[in-house]
Amino acid sequence: MRAVIQRVSKASVTVDGEVISRIGTGLLVLLGVEDADTPEDADWLVRKIIQLRIFADEQGLMNKSLQDVHGDLLVVSQFTLFASTKKGNRPSFIRSARPDHAIPLYEGFVLLAESLLGRQVATGSFGAMMEVDLVNSGPVTITIDTKNKE
Repeated sequence: MRAVIQRVSKASVTVDGEVISRIGTGLLVLLGVEDADTPEDADWLVRKIIQLRIFADEQGLMNKSLQDVHGDLLVVSQFTLFASTKKGNRPSFIRSARPDHAIPLYEGFVLLAESLLGRQVATGSFGAMMEVDLVNSGPVTITIDTKNKE
């Protein structure tokens, strides 16, 4: 799994002209799933993301997690995170998981996040053409890949 995590002051997802999800201060996670991903990858990644200390403490240092600040979480599926641009100029998405594999992992990711945070997690609409609107706070943007744990 691959995630692009953005600290936001607000974010929303619109499908067919209708806002389907909206959050305030928190994290927007663009989540990509590949064929090799497992529920263990989802578990590790959820825990890593909600415990990332990327929110300011009283001294202005990035020392608090999403849990600490009781921030919102918006998770949006994004198969293009596994784009390969190695050959030519047209990206290949061959590593991106098909919906029958990706949807259960995406939904499991969201359910675990809700369980750990103790509140609802906002989502996009899997497979839909979405417009994602956000205000990146900082800006803070971090990428994490479960196959390259640093």
